[in-house]
Amino acid sequence: MGFFDNHNHSQFSFDGKKTTVEESAAAAFAKGLDGICFTDHCDFYVPPMKAQFEHLVPEVFDVESQQAEIDRVNAASYAALPGSRRFRILKGIEIGLQKNCREQIREHLGKYRFDQVIASVHYIDGTDPFYGGYYEGKDWKEAYGHYLETIYEEMTWLGDFDIVGHYDYVARYAPYPQASIFYRDFSDIFDAMFKYLAQEGKALEINTKTYKDYHGRTPEMDIAVLRRFRELGGEAVSLGSDSHDAQRTGDNFLHFADVVRSAGFRYLAHFESRQLRMTPLSC
Repeated sequence: MGFFDNHNHSQFSFDGKKTTVEESAAAAFAKGLDGICFTDHCDFYVPPMKAQFEHLVPEVFDVESQQAEIDRVNAASYAALPGSRRFRILKGIEIGLQKNCREQIREHLGKYRFDQVIASVHYIDGTDPFYGGYYEGKDWKEAYGHYLETIYEEMTWLGDFDIVGHYDYVARYAPYPQASIFYRDFSDIFDAMFKYLAQEGKALEINTKTYKDYHGRTPEMDIAVLRRFRELGGEAVSLGSDSHDAQRTGDNFLHFADVVRSAGFRYLAHFESRQLRMTPLSC
């Protein structure tokens, strides 16, 4: 297949108990991927509405233990593969963007070395969209637009990241008939985001988990989003399954690689030691 799955969670994430580094890496290898990156969750603030259901607050993983386990699995199974095949397990983090945790975020990212840093918004306005509180009192356009604006504000503040994660995460759990986020509805904020990503050489993620059925709603990937990103100079598009179990690694990558290709891109992106790597889509 020749692709990297750049967004995965392991036993080191608060919600990754269904799999391990070893199991998900083995699944990615068996599916023909060239590599997998474990970007375990790191959120320094968890809304009270969610914290009541968890024993660990904040949601911060043990970076040193995660990276030691990645080194162990690499050495045991993939460091000396026969023939010409290479398979890499990369070290990452999914940092949760929060305005009230900015200094903690910057300090944490400066303390460790990663291959890839995904910047995402999970919690917003003191709520967790998964539990529904975010949508109360908002129509679909206000809810989606404010989420995109929050991503833009926080990612441009941070700067120190490689991939902006699941820009349409907020659509997964929304209660509206409008299940998808389309470029035409939010062109101004999308353009601002894309200009920044293109100028800074950062990647836009296609998170394949978003486009799964959830309570009878299935968000659609809007190809106009990708085409506009390319028009504004974007070159780096990243695929991530957002898997929390081994079976979902590389989920639907062939389909979304075709979508990326049809939008005019010739490569898929990943990062190693925070340096951009591009894999031809012809692979």
